[in-house]
Amino acid sequence: MSVNGNSNAWLNGEDPESITAPLISGQRSAPNSTSQVALVGANVCPVESLDYEILENEFFKQDWRSRGKMQVFQYIFMKWILCFLVGLIVGLIGFCNNLAVENIAGIKFVITSNMMLKRRFLLAFIVFFFSNLALTLFASMITSFVAPVAAGSGIPEVKAYLNGVDAPGIFSIRTLFVKIVGSVSAVSSSLLIGKAGPMVHTGACVASLLGQGGSKKYGLTWKWLRYFKNDRDRRDLVTCGSAAGIAASFRSPVGGVLFAFEEMASWWRSALLWRAFFTTAVIAIVLRALIDVCLSGKCGLFGTGGLIMFDVYSESVSYHIVDVPPVLLLGFVGGILGSLYNSLLTKVLRIYNLINERGIIYKILIACTISIFTSCLLFGLPWLASCRPCPADAAEACPTIGRSGNFKKFQCPPDHYNDLASLIFNTNDDAIRNLFSKNTDSEFHFSSIIIFFVTCFFLSIFSYGVVAPAGLFVPVIVTGASYGRFVGMLVGSHSNLNHGLYAVLGAASLLGGTMRMTVSLCVIILELTNNLLLLPLIMVVLLVSKTTADAFNDNIYDLIMKAKGLPYLEAHVEPYMRQLTVADVVTGPLQLFYGIEKVGNIVHVLRTTGHNGFPVIDELSESPVLFGIVLRAHLIELLKKKAFVSTPVPTSTDSFKQFSSEDFAKRGSGNGDKIEDIKLNEEEMEMFIDLHPFTNASPYTVVETMSLAKALILFREVGLRHLLVIPKISTRSPVVGILTRHDFMPEHILSLNPTLVNSRWKRLRFRLASLAKLF
Repeated sequence: MSVNGNSNAWLNGEDPESITAPLISGQRSAPNSTSQVALVGANVCPVESLDYEILENEFFKQDWRSRGKMQVFQYIFMKWILCFLVGLIVGLIGFCNNLAVENIAGIKFVITSNMMLKRRFLLAFIVFFFSNLALTLFASMITSFVAPVAAGSGIPEVKAYLNGVDAPGIFSIRTLFVKIVGSVSAVSSSLLIGKAGPMVHTGACVASLLGQGGSKKYGLTWKWLRYFKNDRDRRDLVTCGSAAGIAASFRSPVGGVLFAFEEMASWWRSALLWRAFFTTAVIAIVLRALIDVCLSGKCGLFGTGGLIMFDVYSESVSYHIVDVPPVLLLGFVGGILGSLYNSLLTKVLRIYNLINERGIIYKILIACTISIFTSCLLFGLPWLASCRPCPADAAEACPTIGRSGNFKKFQCPPDHYNDLASLIFNTNDDAIRNLFSKNTDSEFHFSSIIIFFVTCFFLSIFSYGVVAPAGLFVPVIVTGASYGRFVGMLVGSHSNLNHGLYAVLGAASLLGGTMRMTVSLCVIILELTNNLLLLPLIMVVLLVSKTTADAFNDNIYDLIMKAKGLPYLEAHVEPYMRQLTVADVVTGPLQLFYGIEKVGNIVHVLRTTGHNGFPVIDELSESPVLFGIVLRAHLIELLKKKAFVSTPVPTSTDSFKQFSSEDFAKRGSGNGDKIEDIKLNEEEMEMFIDLHPFTNASPYTVVETMSLAKALILFREVGLRHLLVIPKISTRSPVVGILTRHDFMPEHILSLNPTLVNSRWKRLRFRLASLAKLF
């Protein structure tokens, strides 16, 4: 029994208490009641569980014994080689992404600014408007038609994969292509989205494709890379890939490792830590070398602005105890704003998906509508700001001619600048640099910062749901930085901290309030600003904002993952699970095989069920004995190779010669053989297969009286796909059932035990009331 079990589906859109129902379930006439489904992109698709347990069967033992020292060394060496390749490739992709965005967006702003200088405002708006629309249309079209899974940041899908959930197509060649090209196009179109999230998904795609030796579907395969033949090794490489994505986005190698550890990975060990650190170190070296080349002026507009790959704030910071209360307040309000941001974003995503269900044309129309609205706002709002005279002690030319800098001229007369245009009529990266810049306390007007904050807060929410690769890191940083500037202006001369530092702390508070990370965000911000003196203040802000926001809802990636219906197993257990035993949630009927089974019976069971694991029993004396569990993929391989015997007798070890370890290696996602493709005649259907050599003889088992909470901890910590339930007292059947990921989902448990629903919500209301008293 697999994720595709024969129990009632936990994804029931009609359940009013369901907190992880698909966003568009209300639009479906009849939700699938026989299998788990998930919303990936805008399509409902079946998901499979991954099995991180290493099988121990006789064939595996024989294969392992046949390996020499050189093969074992080669296996270990290839792990490091693949980590090096992931770091090298992701580093190059990150560099090229920034190079492309810098030049595409840069050319657009330079042309528009030159027209503004000539007072040709209408023509400037037309160029700005249609260039943004064309870029958005291109990104939405390739995403919709080529790889809908590439929409969004991809972090929820990667996080679910590292938890054991495999959704079709999330790591395919097409997804990787659309993620790279679509992200460059969408970010260049001035949509308020980021490229850090898509880079995490990109890194995971690169790692997955390398781990499985390329893509068999498109004929891009490399046999010499096929050393990772199981889900566990590929999971570790994908973890390194997710760390590489953050490292390439912010040139934050340590922050990338901690991000993968704190937010992405469900399993971690010291050996994986070393390899992830090695991967991000490769990226840091690659980026440093390439940036040095571009700073010499050989990359067009690259390196002159638009990159958050260098120091954006470096200054000796002096602060005293009197500065702590405003910082605490900033973190508290940032937590509230972050929880509000998460709540609004999930509601907007629900609305978008209701519209997306109507077809591809509606997805593209939403994207184009958001692009039109964004272009009008970015070009129109600066007209509301008054022109300000250039400061006499400006560190750079004023007004700024071109695209980067703090003093955008826009429509202002000579020796004047438009402070709102410096923020809003600019790339997101340049806006962050302007907000973080030191000694600029008097360069931005109070009203301009308020307009910019409100615009970023709501525009980033509406922009994320478009059908294009889009991240949340940069929009949240921009919004948080403007909020921090606003607080800095309110505090004014009562604080020793300048407004640029408040912008950094504001970005940290909103990041903590939306993403609920502490250690990784702290290190990312420190590596981004290159200022270790900010460490105590950033730590305080992140702790306060995360604690405050946790009282209202979950982090944004968990909310999106639940909304998409990805069956993620949490690290903690719900209190009601301790009141139940595993026998309370196991449902049947259970499909069993004998150690020597008839071919026709195997074919019938495989064709009539979707289970991925089957208990194997032996008849000894009067009562049957559990021998182990055999996987569906292995059964199909045995049928395909026609490893049959004419009489029901055990096979000899010579039968191993017709198989190799490659035959039972883990295939890439969606590349497994299907039972429908196997053709057998009547004579073959009457023959037998000895399942003993290919059965996992030491599966994890629990007694039927074990608490569900304890079983969940075992299931998640070991990374299982199947957990056999055996009877407490000897009976005719050695197996009661099989626990899968589906059986631990709250929706499934509460549907079987409806009396727990009311008590669950009573406890939740009690905890919320207690939290309300604290605040």
